[in-house]
Amino acid sequence: MKNRVPFAELKIRMKRFRDKMKATNPDWQMVVIFSKVNIFYFTGTRQDGMLLIPREDEAIYWVRRSYERAMDESFFPHIQPMNTFRDAATSIKHFPSVVYMETEVVPLALYQRFNKNFPFNEVRSVDAQLAAIRGIKSPYELSLMEQSGHIHQLVLEEYVPKMLKEGMSEAKLASELFAVMVEEGHQGVTRVRSTDTEMVLGHIAFGESSIYPSYFYGPGGSYGMSPAVPLLGSRDRKLKKGDLVFIDIGCGVGGYHTDKTMTYMFGESLPKEVISIHNKCVDIQHRTAEMLKPGAIPSEIYRSIMGSLDNGFRKNFMGFGNGVLPFLGHGIGLEIDELPIIAEGFTEPLQEGMVFAVEPKKGIENIGMVGVENTFVVTPQGGRCITGDHPGLIPIY
Repeated sequence: MKNRVPFAELKIRMKRFRDKMKATNPDWQMVVIFSKVNIFYFTGTRQDGMLLIPREDEAIYWVRRSYERAMDESFFPHIQPMNTFRDAATSIKHFPSVVYMETEVVPLALYQRFNKNFPFNEVRSVDAQLAAIRGIKSPYELSLMEQSGHIHQLVLEEYVPKMLKEGMSEAKLASELFAVMVEEGHQGVTRVRSTDTEMVLGHIAFGESSIYPSYFYGPGGSYGMSPAVPLLGSRDRKLKKGDLVFIDIGCGVGGYHTDKTMTYMFGESLPKEVISIHNKCVDIQHRTAEMLKPGAIPSEIYRSIMGSLDNGFRKNFMGFGNGVLPFLGHGIGLEIDELPIIAEGFTEPLQEGMVFAVEPKKGIENIGMVGVENTFVVTPQGGRCITGDHPGLIPIY
């Protein structure tokens, strides 16, 4: 099987996790991982099962389906088949009374089934520790994100201007864009951390559609296909002369994402004041990226930027109307909306190798959402962009 995560990569991830657990929870005895994203992080495959990580013994990946595929895809050294939790439980002589688990994502019914076969008394969260170790990317992970960033830049900066045609619907552009992204190497799915949240590409919107309220935690929006599927774009909203085109989409390679937003002026230029607002958003992105250095505090970056903005500009900044959100950017990796966030409350210093999507945007009535988003790696010199540096508002005349 090609593209397997190297064994050395898996080994260092497990060591970093164990070290983190010892530092934050010295008395820990057992961690149970159920989410497929975290299972992939530790094993290099995404099969249905669970990963048991005991303090003293080797971690074991118990696979319900497909054991054969797990063996083919993964260099993880300890993989065992199971039909039910009972199969795994019979192999463990002593199970601790306290278990650490992904409390943000494990459904209650799954927890109850597991507890029935593994009689423990208390569950504690391991979400913060997992987020912390996943937040710092290895050279291997960064190489995949750089590939994704190259696809992002190529498609949004070079291909999309040739794809925009008067009279096409948002949904038509979305379907064509998806095909091109996959052709260029996009993995075909965009994964999100938020529970029960779906995403195909992201927001593809014309004009005022880009400030329509969205259930997704981001400043932009779109009409979507329908109330049942508020994704991709509308079949009814057609591209016309004078429209702002707003594309905020994810891309991924080998499980790892980048995030990028690009805007276009179709048929004619937008008003000068709109262009000026957009350019100010671009400047905010540059200033934010310059502060993405090891040791910097996300909440202090947020306060510094927001404190530099006058009240008039702050209205509808990072959203529109009641949809304004209190952040400037977010971590990104195996999921597109990872921690930490450039916002109040995030006080842990940045570390080299962290990756952020920085997305200063502003909604304008009857126009849409202007602004920009790119993905940056934290370095001693500041954020290094891996998705291109075009300022946006590409003219399509």
